[in-house]
Amino acid sequence: MWIELPAAFNRGHAYRDRVTPRDGGQLLSAFYAARYPHSSAAVWRQRLAAGEICRNNQQLQADVALAAGDGLIWHRPPWQEAAVPVLPGPLFDDGDLLVFDKPSGLPVLPAGGFLEHTLLAQLQARWPDARPVHRLGRFTSGLLICARRSATRAWLSAQLRESTAQQQRLQKSSTTVTTLVSPCRKTYRALLQPPAPGSPLLALEPGELLSLTTPIGRCAHGSLGTIWAAAPAAPAAPAAPADPAALPALSVLRLLERRERAWSVEVTIATGRPHQIRIHTAAAGAPLLGDPLYGPGGGAQAGALPGDGGYHLHAHRLQLACPDGGLLELEAPLPEALRGAADG
Repeated sequence: MWIELPAAFNRGHAYRDRVTPRDGGQLLSAFYAARYPHSSAAVWRQRLAAGEICRNNQQLQADVALAAGDGLIWHRPPWQEAAVPVLPGPLFDDGDLLVFDKPSGLPVLPAGGFLEHTLLAQLQARWPDARPVHRLGRFTSGLLICARRSATRAWLSAQLRESTAQQQRLQKSSTTVTTLVSPCRKTYRALLQPPAPGSPLLALEPGELLSLTTPIGRCAHGSLGTIWAAAPAAPAAPAAPADPAALPALSVLRLLERRERAWSVEVTIATGRPHQIRIHTAAAGAPLLGDPLYGPGGGAQAGALPGDGGYHLHAHRLQLACPDGGLLELEAPLPEALRGAADG
C-alpha cells in the first residue's frame, strides 16, 4: 500500500498567454473560452469581475476587445488538489539516472487540476536537478525514467524517439506478427475486457502474439476540444486513416491468460504515442478493463477525461541501450491484480 500525500490547497497559478494577429479583435472572454474550453465565456466574465485577469500588466474587471500582441495573465486562485501517492525511493540510481516504480494515481506533470501534487514536484523536492525523461498516464503504474543531467535526458529522449522511428524499419517474421528490433523495449502488463465478437484477439491462444497498428490522431472532444484517439479510416481506403496527420503506431500484444472477467496480456510498444495501449486494445475490440475513456473501436467517450482511472496498466519491463554499449534492463514488481499463475 502506498503512503498518501493528503488533499491540500496549492498556491494558485499564473497562466500567461500572448494574443496572436489571428485572435486580435475578439473579446477577451471569447479568447479564453476558445483557449481553455473547460470554462464558458460567461465563466470567464465572472473571473474578470473578480479581478483575476490582467492585460499588459493592468488588472481588468470588464470584457474588452483584444489587440494582437496583448499579454494576458490569469491569476488562478488556490484550489484544492486531491490526495496522491507519495513517490517511493528509486529502483535504480547511478548518480545521474533515476528510475522509479511510479504508483497508480500519481500524475507525472501538472495537468488535469494538479499543479503541486505531481511526481515532478516530489522529485525536485528531493533531487532538484532531476527531470522526467518521459511520462506515464496518471493511473498507469510502473517504470518511469528520470535523469539529473540535461545531456542524459537528451540522449534518452533521442533513444525513445528512435524507437518510434524504427517502426518504419521493422523486420517481419513469417507470420503476421512484427518482430521489434530497437534496443529500446517498453513492455507493459494490462487487464482487458473479454474481447467483443469479431475481435482479432479471439483467435489467440495463450502465448500467441498479435500486432496492433491502428493510427492515432486528434479527434473532437466536448470538454477538451480535441483528444488523442483511434484515427477514423478513410471511406475510400479503410486501411488508411482519414486524417493525414494521424501518427503511425505499433504495439505487439501477447495473450497471457484468459480469466473469467478479464484477459491478462503483455504489450510491448515500438512507438510512444499518447495513450497508445489504451487506444490500441480498445480499437481491437478489447478495451482495458475499467477504462472509462476508450471504448470498443478506440474512440473517446464524451463524458470522460484522460486522467480518469479505473483501469489496470503497468510499465513492467524496460530495456535501454547504454552509452558504453551495454544494456540496462529493469523490472517493476507487478501489482497484485496483474499477477497470474505463472508469476508466482
